[in-house]
Amino acid sequence: MKKKFWRLAVLSVIMLVLSACGGEEGSGGGESGANIAIGPPASATNGLSKIIFEAYGLEDGDYKEFQEGFGDAADGVQDGNIDVSIGILGLPAGSIENLQSATGDVKLISLSDEAVAHIEKNTQYKAMTIPAGTYDFQKEEIQTVTAYAILMANTDTIDEETGYQLTKTMIEKASENTHAQAKEMTLENALKGSEGLPIHPGAKRYYEEQGLTVENPVAEVKADGSKKELVLGTGSQGGTYYPLGGEMATIWNRSVDGINITNTETGASIENMATIRDGNMDLGMTVHETALFAVNGEQDFEDNSVPNAAFIGHIYPEVVQIVTREASGISGFEDLN
Repeated sequence: MKKKFWRLAVLSVIMLVLSACGGEEGSGGGESGANIAIGPPASATNGLSKIIFEAYGLEDGDYKEFQEGFGDAADGVQDGNIDVSIGILGLPAGSIENLQSATGDVKLISLSDEAVAHIEKNTQYKAMTIPAGTYDFQKEEIQTVTAYAILMANTDTIDEETGYQLTKTMIEKASENTHAQAKEMTLENALKGSEGLPIHPGAKRYYEEQGLTVENPVAEVKADGSKKELVLGTGSQGGTYYPLGGEMATIWNRSVDGINITNTETGASIENMATIRDGNMDLGMTVHETALFAVNGEQDFEDNSVPNAAFIGHIYPEVVQIVTREASGISGFEDLN
């Protein structure tokens, strides 16, 4: 694994769900290793998981990895078949609240100082404290790290005017979106996570009309506005991208004349950028670092960059949350090696 894999300048919460072992099914460590869900293969979560394992000195024999979306992983945590599930979600995460409702024994665990330092050194995640009381069951502050989720557009299919209308609606109609993270889609936050990325000319026009200073290079748009049926790539159904993206698509469809946007479940960040590159997706939710890798031809995109992607806007901050069940006896990743 490359040392600086998964840099991230995005505010994002990584959820580490450590569950009760559930008898012989769960392991919690030992000879067979803990069962850990690390996210779908084409997700930022998947790569970031390796950085977390490295920070704690975990090796392959210390765990069994499951490349699950967060919905399936959370079910496994509840059932005791998965000991640890790592996912990138918003704060507070409805899935954690649902897990608590189902089990009644969820608690959050802090990342160690050493782990946070390692993550900051090898990625663009930054240290963050989750305030006590963020969840009803949470009694103490939790030390973790954060990043940004953003929206990227395919410049071969999203023309300037469509990009302008999508951006305008995303900001001005955010109050119509009932998802908890929609409150983060504000003009004040709009350019967070845009650092180093080309911006769509339609987005640039809207932001400058609103008085923002846009210093990003402007992407070249080849789209002519003829494409009206558009696809939005989100993430797994158990995560934040999918339900939030579904509401965004609904609001766009009723607010922007002449287009129809379908949100689709995907492996999230990496898959979305690759699918934009291949011409099979028009809009994609991703994390900032993955977008940087994509446009610069680095890491997973070293041999095949994504020249046709441009920044539309910031979506929401995500945060790394480590969750365990009281019955597990697991205090942190230190217990797994």
